Amino acid sequence: MNNVCGLTLRGINGVPVEVEVDISGGLFAISVVGLADTAVREARERVRAALRATGVNLRGRVSINLAPADIPKEGALLDLPIAVSLASAAGYIKLPRKTLFIGELALDGRLRAVRGAVPAAFFAKENNMELFVPADNAEEVSLVEGVRAYAASSLQELFRHLRGEKTVEQVPVRTIGDIPPHADPDFADIKGQSFAKRALEIAAAGHHNILLIGSPGSGKTMLARALRGILPPLSDDELMEVILLRSTAGLPFELSRERPFRSVHHTASTAAICGGGASLRPGEISLASRGVLFFDEFPEFQRDVTEALRQPLEDGCITVSRASGSVVYPAKVLMAAACNPCPCGYAGDSERQCSCPPAALERYRRKLSGPILDRIDLHVAVPRLLPEELVSMKDMQAEKSESVRNRVIQARKIQQKRWAPFSFHCNSEIPEKFLLKNASLKTEVRKFLLESVKEIKLSGRGLARVLRVSRTIADLEGAAQIGISHVAEAISYREGEALSWMNA
Repeated sequence: MNNVCGLTLRGINGVPVEVEVDISGGLFAISVVGLADTAVREARERVRAALRATGVNLRGRVSINLAPADIPKEGALLDLPIAVSLASAAGYIKLPRKTLFIGELALDGRLRAVRGAVPAAFFAKENNMELFVPADNAEEVSLVEGVRAYAASSLQELFRHLRGEKTVEQVPVRTIGDIPPHADPDFADIKGQSFAKRALEIAAAGHHNILLIGSPGSGKTMLARALRGILPPLSDDELMEVILLRSTAGLPFELSRERPFRSVHHTASTAAICGGGASLRPGEISLASRGVLFFDEFPEFQRDVTEALRQPLEDGCITVSRASGSVVYPAKVLMAAACNPCPCGYAGDSERQCSCPPAALERYRRKLSGPILDRIDLHVAVPRLLPEELVSMKDMQAEKSESVRNRVIQARKIQQKRWAPFSFHCNSEIPEKFLLKNASLKTEVRKFLLESVKEIKLSGRGLARVLRVSRTIADLEGAAQIGISHVAEAISYREGEALSWMNA
């Protein structure tokens, strides 16, 4: 029975790969079968050189089968299981039980880190298997509680352990402490913009999408970057999801509970944002899950990119489908976007006059469709500061991000307690049918809502988002029921000055 098991990735899940080896007589040759990609086929030379450096010389015709044969195998993480299986077939080592191996080999036998170590740890834990990983992957694997993992720095060190000559220490389980993130920039560093700061606090408390509209130099990008500093730290489940996604994408490991912040350039393609490629890798919207995805100069993105955001912003997940298959990635992002009110950037500006012709304004408005704007809860005007405000010292004692973050954390705790029976985390995730039954509206609010819907012509989705934002505003105040003031403030973020600039 073959006890060597490798792993290939399908999304954030690991798919087991059984490595079978047959060595027969004849001239030396190595063949690999089983839908292997280029990186796996090239492993033949890496494995042969690494085994020779370790003292294992292969002879005869070597056939390597990667089963199951109908699943594509990709990446360099199959180097190590192939080398172990060859050494076992040559009688150099013995494996008494089924064991999982992942790792890339250098020509001198050193083990290099690979992406997918965390999915491998979860798979080994669920199947009660021992896991052997490169030493550089030990830190991220150590966060998966209950896995029996061993980290080796070279193939020779691993073989000594398997032969019982020198034991490799088991990777100890570790936890990440709740260290407050460093806010950069801090809210106290941002002059003025109290209205925008209030909107960011609401966005952070309820995980609501936000659009900042203002002239060049008004501070939109700085405000968006300050949003990360007021978000609560990742919970244990959220931390595992973030680490799983980063490991799948092969990104550097971060020993922190700070939420992700991904800033996307407007030249990014749809595949870069949503994910895909030959290996179905996660895109920016998944790598920012449980954190912030920032789009600067939002109307400058290609139309197909912005329209592709519709489904993941609504569902909190994204299905990436290609000819090789389809995978589902989480996409629970807080989207922050920034844009100018017009191509020249000065429509509605108090200091400069807009110079855009009507045709240019019309083209600019069409770049953001109604369905996309409808999925953004908060539309915020960010006016340019006056010269007197820029040089004023009054804001030197402004409220710090730490104080705002404490209020956000308290509001999140209220939401988690309320929605725990329904398995929701924050107000932005609540389906419309739950809102009307469980949002706790005061009696006079329903009449006010009816009048508001008639006046500003809200869609069904728009009304649901107003109620979600209203519930968040009430939670920030510690109010048990939603009042008229909460609804009025929520409506002001959808039909206020910001959208009037866009629709002028």
